[in-house]
Amino acid sequence: QVQLVESGGGSVQEGGSLRLACVVSGDAASRGCMGWFRQAPGKEREGIAVIYSSQNNANYDDSVKGRFTISQDNAKSTVYLQMDSLKPEDSAMYYCAAGRDYYYVGVRNFCFTDAVYYNYWGQGIQVTVSS
Repeated sequence: QVQLVESGGGSVQEGGSLRLACVVSGDAASRGCMGWFRQAPGKEREGIAVIYSSQNNANYDDSVKGRFTISQDNAKSTVYLQMDSLKPEDSAMYYCAAGRDYYYVGVRNFCFTDAVYYNYWGQGIQVTVSS
């Protein structure tokens, strides 16, 4: 089992920044991949930033590339999502997730951005960006 607890959401003006944190605990073998997902009302859950923890290889959705950064602090068992240059369309419920499935390109391993590959989920945290 893996437990995930998110924090750091809230409301911000367009162009502002927020940092989300996800404290992770439990079976390390089940959380080789960590990811941030979001779901807006009436829309499907989408993967926006994922990281293969042991190699620190990250993938981003095009909608956040260059604005969001996923990182990890292994000493604190925490995964972060730094969100800069926020837009109203970034407003959503944000979820932290953990999974064990990955793919490889040469000697580098990467995680999927599809939610089906993630088995453990946090409770979600709201991010609202106003114009």
